[in-house]
Amino acid sequence: MTQRHYDVIVIGGGPAGLMAAGQAANKGACVLLLEKMEKPARKLRITGKGRCNITNTKPWNEFSTHIHPNIRFFKAAFFNFPNTALIDFLAQHGLPLVTERGDRVFPASQKAWDVADVLIQWAEQQGVTIRCHAQVQQLKQTGNRIEAAVVAQGNHTDTFTADRFIVATGGLSYPATGSTGDGYRFAEESGHAITATRPALTGVDVLNHHHALHGLTLRNIELTLWIDGNASDTEFGELTFNETGIEGAVMLRLSRKTTDAFMQHRQTTLSLNLKPAVQTPQLRQRFYKEIEETNAQNGSVEALLRKFMPAKLIPAFAAAAGISANRPSAALRQEAIDRTLQCLQDWKMPVAGIQGYERAVVTAGGVSLHDIDHKTMRSRKVENLFFAGEVIDLDADTGGYNLQIAFSTGYLAGRNA
Repeated sequence: MTQRHYDVIVIGGGPAGLMAAGQAANKGACVLLLEKMEKPARKLRITGKGRCNITNTKPWNEFSTHIHPNIRFFKAAFFNFPNTALIDFLAQHGLPLVTERGDRVFPASQKAWDVADVLIQWAEQQGVTIRCHAQVQQLKQTGNRIEAAVVAQGNHTDTFTADRFIVATGGLSYPATGSTGDGYRFAEESGHAITATRPALTGVDVLNHHHALHGLTLRNIELTLWIDGNASDTEFGELTFNETGIEGAVMLRLSRKTTDAFMQHRQTTLSLNLKPAVQTPQLRQRFYKEIEETNAQNGSVEALLRKFMPAKLIPAFAAAAGISANRPSAALRQEAIDRTLQCLQDWKMPVAGIQGYERAVVTAGGVSLHDIDHKTMRSRKVENLFFAGEVIDLDADTGGYNLQIAFSTGYLAGRNA
């Protein structure tokens, strides 16, 4: 067993942990970063489908509307290290950036690995000691202070002492990258409340899902969330079917409200509009025109539907509309035509379940905001303990907002530790 002393020990080598460690070292602290995986920033390397949506350029009054559950808590962290500062920081350290649709910022290389590499190199240049394969088993506490981190490394155990500790272990999403909720246990053991965790920015399972739809992506569609029979929110964009339900940009933007409503046992339904750009009277007019042309060619209902959707979608759509795709289009009765037109713009998909942490981009819930000083990220329960990143009960919509939370809270924790 070895024992060494540091000014600051950071647990977790994601974006929040790397930023916190580098900032603490930049202010002259002797810093040890403990990462249980084989390399830091594992989750960051796959974020945004490997492209890494780093932040969003919106000003605070717009940016803040995408933060949950408490905008005021994040305000100090954001203004200490805003999106503009993050963009300048990465550019100064050799990472060219581009801004895309929706004010989303990406590395110009479109490679998340480049973001991870820049952060790691910068932290090491500040003097941070990074230890990988270092699984923190316990934070030893005496009274109101953490004294040491007990770390398993291979078949032996090390104990590292420090004056201050920062927990930046992430949440529960993408557990294969090392996010397995360790930080919640450390927080709970040291007397902190944990707000119930659940997947955020995730897909949902739907009733009557057709496995044949798996992998199909629909563009320029509209998805509406209905809660207890009332329309809640509508999003326009891209949707993808997976093995058991739906995901993609529109679903991610609706997922937090969908998850919360479903977990509260409220009636939760999604409505898919395949033709949002067309008014209902115009769609009806076009549909009758296409029926006439299909009938003239002795075509089937399937041939008719191909004029309105991808072939792969037809079996599931026909089942939802209660029509037979194999029958001649001429056999369509008025009632079936009305159902089809209704389904084209209001295909109801009752939510059957929430897809788990394996698919969730982030975790909602975490260390209670009541137990953290929002101006410093210091614990209100333990005088030398700080928190940063996804382990905190703070999350956001898709679009670069969650990584900004990680960087801003990491910056504040590191500077104050």
